[in-house]
Amino acid sequence: MELSIILVNYNDRRHVEECLLSLQKAASAIEHEIIVVDNDSEDGSREFVVRAFPAVRLIVNSENTGFSRANNLGVRESRGEFVLFLNTDTVVPPGAIRGLLDHLKFEVSAGAAGPALLDGRNSFQVSFGRRVNFFAQFWQKLILNPYYKRFLKKSEKIRCVGWLSAACLLCRRKAFEQAGGFDENFFIYFEDIDLCGRMRKDGWKLFYVPHIRVLHDGGATTSRRPAASRLEYRKSQLYFYQKHNSRSSVRLLRLYIKLNVAFRAARGVFRGEEGAALRQDYQELLERNEGPR
Repeated sequence: MELSIILVNYNDRRHVEECLLSLQKAASAIEHEIIVVDNDSEDGSREFVVRAFPAVRLIVNSENTGFSRANNLGVRESRGEFVLFLNTDTVVPPGAIRGLLDHLKFEVSAGAAGPALLDGRNSFQVSFGRRVNFFAQFWQKLILNPYYKRFLKKSEKIRCVGWLSAACLLCRRKAFEQAGGFDENFFIYFEDIDLCGRMRKDGWKLFYVPHIRVLHDGGATTSRRPAASRLEYRKSQLYFYQKHNSRSSVRLLRLYIKLNVAFRAARGVFRGEEGAALRQDYQELLERNEGPR
């Protein structure tokens, strides 16, 4: 089989129908399989997939195992020479998947390729980057991201990059498996940057292909619980720094998080029982040992 398409669903009934409908056209001329790994959804989305898309293979977890573990499960159950990781809040236009596949087949050194991601207002999302550390992240957010969002509207240059977003990420199975798959210590966030880094260490190249464009709503599951999602972001960010960066970079990040938590506390973000519990979670996160989990 040429292609396996893997989606992780968690209570995203609102988007999953449009995504799967777009795949019926986008992948129609490709020998493929579609696997949806459901992380114990309670919104009727998994029942809907069974009813409306009988050709889609549904794997149901008994709990929310996170993005990395669910995707790894999907890969183990798949057969394609290439694997497309796709968020449920994406819409893939005809020709997009074939374009990414052709690029990977032409570039034998390519381990993965990703398209330009646009939101519903046709605004470009920054879905690639290079090194990630404390100062590089500030540079990316303050300088590069605003620049890229304007620049990418005009650029169609394929570029070799350091990482690609897993919202729509086409991988050569050989490269994915050689890298060891997603690190399951990442529940959500940073798992794609970590995977891409390990692919590059193995000698594979990663390509951003801007003339191929995919719609991505963004935050389909995380936007419903922004405070909890922010905490998960910090957990993954700290783990990523501990795994890939110097101790000084980890210390700077810890200091920044402490100051951020103090600032939010002063603004009354941690009021009530739920807020107090959230602040305690941050405290426990910051008190953990600095070594990788």
